[in-house]
Amino acid sequence: MSKKTLKVTLVRSPNGTRGSHRATVLGLGLKKIRQTRELEDTPAVRGMINKVSYLVRVE
Repeated sequence: MSKKTLKVTLVRSPNGTRGSHRATVLGLGLKKIRQTRELEDTPAVRGMINKVSYLVRVE
């Protein structure tokens, strides 16, 4: 049984956003614009993506 993953890409700079949103982007492992990470599909990761949905793209 394979684990489901989400491909998350940072598309906007977190500069000028709330500190908690910048920390969430770092928590997702994203540091540079257009950087992509494959993350396990868990409720915690979904919540983080929801919080910064205006900064990231999910596939």
